[in-house]
Amino acid sequence: MKTLLSTLLLLLFVPRIKPAPQTPQDLHISYDYGTGNFEETILSHDNDDKYPDGKNAKEKESVIPDMQRFQLQKDESATLTPKKESEEMPTCLLCVCLLGSVYCEEVDIDVVPPLPKESAYLYARFNKIKKLTAKDFADIPNLRRLDFTGNLIKDIEDSTFSKLSLLEELSLAENQLLKLPVLPSKLTLFNAKYNKITSEGIKANTFKKLSNLTFLYLDHNALESVPRNLPESLRIIHLQFNNITSITDDTFCKANDTRYIRDHIEEIRLEGNPIILGKYPNSFICLKRLPIGSYI
Repeated sequence: MKTLLSTLLLLLFVPRIKPAPQTPQDLHISYDYGTGNFEETILSHDNDDKYPDGKNAKEKESVIPDMQRFQLQKDESATLTPKKESEEMPTCLLCVCLLGSVYCEEVDIDVVPPLPKESAYLYARFNKIKKLTAKDFADIPNLRRLDFTGNLIKDIEDSTFSKLSLLEELSLAENQLLKLPVLPSKLTLFNAKYNKITSEGIKANTFKKLSNLTFLYLDHNALESVPRNLPESLRIIHLQFNNITSITDDTFCKANDTRYIRDHIEEIRLEGNPIILGKYPNSFICLKRLPIGSYI
């Protein structure tokens, strides 16, 4: 009886133990797990914390699309290939361009590079160029000097220099030429020494109309005779070390005019040729100085 009374008193005075209430986080997780939208609900819950007043709902929805659009733009810009500077001015990257002059010396080019339109001077010495064409200079009307010394040029189109009306100096020395092209009328200096040019490779009127030509260098070639119709303007003529075997009274002078004097010529070099100049005394009577060469 006493035991039963003790048990009843214990039940009346001991407080009931209630389970702890679930936290909002527990409610949130259990709810989302039941709906299958766990990740989406967490994102919505986080956004609710950032926007407690509930406004700018559309702004919240546009966060992801804006980021996606930015990423697309970034990807597109990454795929665009910028135009290389070498495509715009390839010659001035390979060579040196300075105030209308282009220096392409010893850079192993085998063709004439595209030149800036304002080019006046081209120095393309000691390369591997084998051929010159009219296209090489078609759009470069202001050229005044071309130097192709020390290349491998064998062929030059006849019209290559014909439209270069301002060209004054042309050097084709140390190449492999067998003949000469048409030369521009304003040339003052022409250098084609150390080639393989024969007399057949020079037309009769090649030099006739070059009224400004002052310096002519054709030494160390394979000429059998002095080129005909050399202009009066010449001061220096180098023909040494060819195969010249004879000259005439009209080569430098005028056979029918004993009073004719060739005033401008200062030097004629004919040494190294199989010719005895002493056999042709009348060939030099118009000259102020005798040619350099063998006379006996």
